[in-house]
Amino acid sequence: MDERVGAVSQEGGELESERVNPMEELLGEGGFGHKQLKQGDIVEGTLVKVSRQAILVDVGAKSEGIVATAEVARLSDEDFMELREGGKVLLYIINPEGREGNPILSLERALIQRDWRMAEEKFRSGEIFSGVITDFNKGGFIIGVGEVRGFLPLSQVEGIPRRRGDDFSLKDWMKEMEGQEAWVKIIEMDQRRNRLILSQREAERQRRHERKLELLSEMTEGQTVRGAVSSLCDFGAFVDLGGADGLIHLSELSWRRGVKPEDVLEVGQEVDVYILNVDPERGRIGLSLKRLQEEPWDKVEEHYVVGQVVEGTITKVTSFGAFARLDDYIEGLIHISELSDRKVSHPNEVVKDGDVLPLRVLRIDPERRRIALSFRQVEEHEYEDFDWKSELAHAQMDEEELPPEEAAEDAGEAGPDAEEAVPEAEGPEGVTDAEGPEGVTDAEEAVPEAEEERSSEVVVENGEGEANSSSEEE
Repeated sequence: MDERVGAVSQEGGELESERVNPMEELLGEGGFGHKQLKQGDIVEGTLVKVSRQAILVDVGAKSEGIVATAEVARLSDEDFMELREGGKVLLYIINPEGREGNPILSLERALIQRDWRMAEEKFRSGEIFSGVITDFNKGGFIIGVGEVRGFLPLSQVEGIPRRRGDDFSLKDWMKEMEGQEAWVKIIEMDQRRNRLILSQREAERQRRHERKLELLSEMTEGQTVRGAVSSLCDFGAFVDLGGADGLIHLSELSWRRGVKPEDVLEVGQEVDVYILNVDPERGRIGLSLKRLQEEPWDKVEEHYVVGQVVEGTITKVTSFGAFARLDDYIEGLIHISELSDRKVSHPNEVVKDGDVLPLRVLRIDPERRRIALSFRQVEEHEYEDFDWKSELAHAQMDEEELPPEEAAEDAGEAGPDAEEAVPEAEGPEGVTDAEGPEGVTDAEEAVPEAEEERSSEVVVENGEGEANSSSEEE
C-alpha cells in the first residue's frame, strides 16, 4: 500500500522532504537496533558473566561477546578478581562474529591499543613522564608505558657511572636499576613494528630547562642559596641549584689570588653560594663563593701599619712598577720610583717575578683596596720623620674640607711648621691593586709627583748652608 510520508507545510504550502520509514531505517542498519562492530574497534562493554571457563560481555551487539579462552587462562588471580559482573570494561574486537555468531573479544588488546593511543598523544605533545624500569638487556632498559613495552637505550640513559673501577660490572649496575623510576620522553614510535623508543637524556634536559625558567623567576640578586657542585672547568665551577646550573667565576671563588677551582671545590660537594646576578633572557645565573667569606681588606689595618717592614713576593712586573703579594689575600704596588735610589728605566732592572723582598709600607687605603710599598726606603733612616710629615699632610688635606672658621682655628693650633711640611710630605701616588686599568693610570700619574718629592728631600737634606748660600747669591 502506497503511503505518502511527506506532508504539505501549512505555512508555506511547500512539500517537506520525505522521511524514512522507521522500519526501513532499522532494516537498513542490518542489525535491528544493534551496533555494527568492526575488527580493531575498541568498545566499552558490561560484564554479564565472569568465570574461569568463560567471560561474557554485552557490547551492544545482537549477541553477547566472548573473551578469548586463551586470554582468560592467562589472567592473573589479581586481575581476575578485579572483574565484577555488571562492571564496565574496555574490549578489543578480534572478530565481529565468531562461528556461533558471538563477537570474539580481547581485554589485553584493548588495554594495549588504548595505551598506544596514549603514547601517541605523549609523542606528539613532547610530554615527559615517569616510568618504572621493569627489565633490561645488554642494549638498555624496558619501561612500561601502560601495557606497551618501551625501550630505553643505554645511549639515552643519564647517570651511567663514568669512573669505573676494575670491579665495576655494567650488568650488575643495570640489575640494581630494576624497579627504579625514571623520567623519560618518547623520541620514536611505530605501532606496526611494535617500536617505542624512550630517552632519559631528553627528558632530563627538558625538566632542567623548565626548572631553570622557574628558578630564574624566583631568584633575586643578593640571595644565599644551597647547591651541589656539578662540574669544574678552567674558568670556574658550575653549581646545581636544584634544576638549574649557576656559574662561580674564577674571580669569585676566593679572596686569595691564583686559586684554581680544584683547590677550593670538588664535584658533588654541597656549598652555600651568593647570587650575584640573574639573567632570565640568557638563562644565566652568576654566583659567588667569596662574597660569603670575610673580606680581607676590611681588616687589613689590623695586620699592616704605615712604616712597617714586611716581606713580599713579586707577582707581576709592569712598566710602571711591580706588584708584590704580602699574604694569601693582599697585594700591593711598588711604584717604579720606589724601587731604587738610582734612575730606573724599567722595573725589571731591579726585580723579577718570584723575588722575595723586604718592603716598607707607605700607605694603606682599605676602601680602594690599595697598599703602596717601597723597596728603596726599607733602610731609610729618616723614614719616621717622613711618615710623620705624611700623616700631617693628610690632616692638612682634611682641614681644607672644613668650614673656614674651623680650618683657621685648627691651623693656629698646628703652628707654622705645618705649612712647611705639606709639600715635603706628598709622596708617590702609585697605590693600586693588581686589577683594572685604574691602577695603571694612578701609577703613571705618580711619576712627576715622586720626582718633586725627591727634589724636595734633596733640598732638606742639604741643610741650611745651601739655603743660605742661595740667599747670598740672590
